[in-house]
Amino acid sequence: MSSRVARSRGRIIVAGGVAQRYRRAGHVWVFLQYLLGLRRLGWDVLFLDRLERDMCTDAAGHPCAPRYSVQLAYFARCMDRFGLTDAWALLCEGEGYLGRSRDSVIDHALSSVFLLNFMGYWTDEEVLSAPERRVFVDLDPGFGQMWHQLGLVDLFTGHDAFVTVGTGIGSAGCTIPACGVEWIPTLPPVVLEEWPRVVDPGDGFTTVATWRGDSGSLEFEGHTYGLRAHAFRELLSLPSRTGQQFRVALDIHPNERADLARLSESAWTIQDPLTVAGGPDAYRGFIAGSRAELMVAKALYTETRSGWISDRSACYLASGRPVLASDTGFEAALPSGEGLLSFADLEGAVVGVAQIDADWERHARAARELAEAYLDSDRVLARLLDEMAASLPQGPIDPQGPTSQPPITVGPG
Repeated sequence: MSSRVARSRGRIIVAGGVAQRYRRAGHVWVFLQYLLGLRRLGWDVLFLDRLERDMCTDAAGHPCAPRYSVQLAYFARCMDRFGLTDAWALLCEGEGYLGRSRDSVIDHALSSVFLLNFMGYWTDEEVLSAPERRVFVDLDPGFGQMWHQLGLVDLFTGHDAFVTVGTGIGSAGCTIPACGVEWIPTLPPVVLEEWPRVVDPGDGFTTVATWRGDSGSLEFEGHTYGLRAHAFRELLSLPSRTGQQFRVALDIHPNERADLARLSESAWTIQDPLTVAGGPDAYRGFIAGSRAELMVAKALYTETRSGWISDRSACYLASGRPVLASDTGFEAALPSGEGLLSFADLEGAVVGVAQIDADWERHARAARELAEAYLDSDRVLARLLDEMAASLPQGPIDPQGPTSQPPITVGPG
């Protein structure tokens, strides 16, 4: 398959889990960047999702059928908001397809060049086998690979190519197993017209995050990788050390009383992400109203040197908001020092805050320039399409472990 095919105005499917993440607008934006970005390049996109009955509730929080659920209504509003009204199909337990019909989905799949299967989410074999190429897209580098090596789950079998936002995977410094396949690294795409630069300084260092996340601590080859909560705890004194405001839209359970008390005593402002960033526009507004982002990564991303950079941070950068990010090794793919700074510990974070505060306007301009040069969806997705087209079909996954691969560089197009 040539790059001419990859850049043609053909059909493409994106499959991932959005509908069940009610009012998690940051997750919605991950897929909007791909859907809107691919559409900008001329592709006829179709988004596939599914919704189980036990995920569905009505406005009062009571269980209900998928077609009457707030989850479906929210999902449909998000798609409608961005002109994707006829570009989705939702497979619902007991109800079949909502949105596009099954026949329409099969027809689209049969004429699609790629099916981008995020985290192996889509499992309907009739649809999976129809496009020319099935591509696994890894959004959570380290988890799937280590689960595979431990024999816990196999997300990779049945795919022809493998994409990851862990830009360090396969390089000498990264300890995430490659699982015997050649990973195509990618930076998170941003549709720049949806994320205009905001000139005015905002209010405080912010982020949108989960305290514990969907997955617990992970043990692999004698090492335990802790939760994001552990990394946050090491930064509790940042407000007093820097004199700066830290305002976090944090998904944290009310029963985390001790941590909530420590955050409050340390002058962190905690906001409800469902309230301040629950819809795509509210999420965008929350970022636009920030002075900069403090991006705190999971230990799995930092300690493995994964090369991961947050899709949320990409939105901050595009908005002209500087980012102070946990050091995951992303500097090999994305330059840091102006607009984007990294830190490895509390002292490094204190220094980074001071550097951004000392010349915020310079860092704000550099943030947008970095997004334009490296994260523009036109560049990122065009390159990704070419690399997916050029990669040869993979053989079976090797359960015995990773193969050595040369370092991979991701840069501006």
